[in-house]
Parts: sequence; structure tokens; C-alpha cells
Amino acid sequence: MLVDTYNQEGKKTGQSQLPKEIFGIEINPDLVHQVAVSQMANRRIAIAHTKNRSEVRGGGRKPWRQKGTGRARHGSRRSPIWKGGGVVFGPRKDRNFKKKINDKMRVKALFMVLSGKANDKELIVLDDLLIEIPKTKIMKQILNNLPMKSSSCLIALAKKDEKLLLSLRNISQTAVVPAKDLNALDLLSFKYLILPKESINIIKENFLKK
Repeated sequence: MLVDTYNQEGKKTGQSQLPKEIFGIEINPDLVHQVAVSQMANRRIAIAHTKNRSEVRGGGRKPWRQKGTGRARHGSRRSPIWKGGGVVFGPRKDRNFKKKINDKMRVKALFMVLSGKANDKELIVLDDLLIEIPKTKIMKQILNNLPMKSSSCLIALAKKDEKLLLSLRNISQTAVVPAKDLNALDLLSFKYLILPKESINIIKENFLKK
């Protein structure tokens, strides 16, 4: 598959050949959905947490004696039926939302989303992406030069570049990810994918062998 290649000024400099085994496969929406749901579940962190009767404060003494008071018997103020007592069946922070997904399915879904980006003209290939000084203004101008129509974008870098990371961190609707860590969920979260040419080789080396 041939796609246009751009420089940082937004001018076409030629075309790049994308490997068809990554960017030219048939899309299976059910598989992509299954993988995306599993990745969202694996990132989920349980925050809500209620205390049961063994965790709430107090209750070391029997509220009143067992017999002779005319009231119902109680053994502890930490009982769930008391105000301030423990909570029964409440949300707990030790819940496990993990979903297992095979590597073969995960990689296949990634290739399908990459193919969808290429088919929908939402993949932008750059000759290179380099800046001399880390300035958000410079990076924003580079993004404005590209045919993205001010939409959200994900930038996949071949290697870590501290100047680029510093320049991009304050730009809204923009994120950076190492090319070797690309996944279907991150790609689906952004409209456009920006790939420097070097990143395409990293994707081939890291995912095709799987």
C-alpha cells in the first residue's frame, strides 16, 4: 500500500510503501471490540472501597447485656444493621477486572486498526520528526502544518525523544507512545496516527515476529 509522505512543513515529499501484512488486512470488528474491551478492563483500577464489620472502628464491647433489658440482643456496634457499622456486599478495592487475551489476537487487532487508519486516510507518515529545542509553540506549528484538521492525534515514536515529549505534553488531544508499545485501544482513542518512517520498521520488528 502506497501512502503520501510529508515533511514537518506539511509538504508532500513522496510516497511510502506500507507492508500489506500490517496495513492491508481485512478488518473483523468483533475481534477489535473484544481486544479493546479486554485492554480497558486490564487498565481499570478499583477506587471505591467500603469497610466491612472487621475494619470499622469501635465495637470492642457488647452494647448491653444479653438478657433482661427488653431489647433485641446485640454483640457489637460494628454489625451492618447499626449506623456506623460495616457494609455488606459493598464495592471493594481488591476487585479484579483482568481479562485474558491471547497475544495473537492482540496483535491481529492492532493490525486491523492500523489497516483501518490507512484505508480511512487517518494515517500520516513523516520523513522525520525532530526539533532542536523543546518548545510547545514549535510542535504545535508542526501539527498545524499536517492534514489533520485540528483533530486528536497519536504520535508513535521509534525511540524516546525528551525534547518531543516536553514539547507535546501541554498540547490537548495529543499523546505520544513508543512504536513498540502500540495497541488497538490507544489507536481507537485518537482520530489520526502520526508515524515517522523509522517507526514503521519498529512495528515490523516487534509485531510481525509474534
